[in-house]
Amino acid sequence: MISIIIPVLNEAENIEKLLFHLIDNASLKHISEIIVVDGGSTDGTRHIIEQSDLKIKVLSAPKGRAKQMNVGAKNASGNILYFLHADSFPPNRYDQSIIDQVEKGHDAGCFRITFDSNHWWLRLAGWLTQFSWRACRGGDQSLFITKALFEDIGGYDENYIIYEDNILINQLYKRQEFVVINKKLQTSARMYRKHGIWKLQYHYWTIYVKKWFGASPEELFAYYKRHLC
Repeated sequence: MISIIIPVLNEAENIEKLLFHLIDNASLKHISEIIVVDGGSTDGTRHIIEQSDLKIKVLSAPKGRAKQMNVGAKNASGNILYFLHADSFPPNRYDQSIIDQVEKGHDAGCFRITFDSNHWWLRLAGWLTQFSWRACRGGDQSLFITKALFEDIGGYDENYIIYEDNILINQLYKRQEFVVINKKLQTSARMYRKHGIWKLQYHYWTIYVKKWFGASPEELFAYYKRHLC
């Protein structure tokens, strides 16, 4: 059984569409629950969920995706955890794809992605995510992981305000516990539209290189806050 965990902060524009998408594109016999963990939204995100006809578990946590996702995991009843960003939409029958991989012995992995943009660079970036290269991974691709493996690793490192997805993925690669499912998840290019494709890509690369050379969680967040907040 799969527990879907979605950290949110001011996602009123996306959350209802995503929740219906998750229900419409899965066999619900495989879904233990959908858990939305709110980090203090002020735009009515929580109200939208609670006023819908959907049976969604809504939790509160301190702001920060690592903290929110850990809270979701602690309250999950499924033996497979599926972490998903609020602007990422997994492929049809995503649940069966995940279960198939776990049954093959792959305890963690993601989907490849496509952006909701026709820009050539984003099409190329999405195409590259089909490969198993570590540099092609990121939280927008979503992450499935068995609860046993997640707990063995210790969950998300809450010292990281940003880059928390990559820190966990690094641990999985070290253990050789990662597979890329060759189906496309569609994710939003809203950050690229907001900041500009080349500017945002430059800053993402810079953060990646800074971490490679040993930058602390505080240094990474300070850089992100200075240039992208």
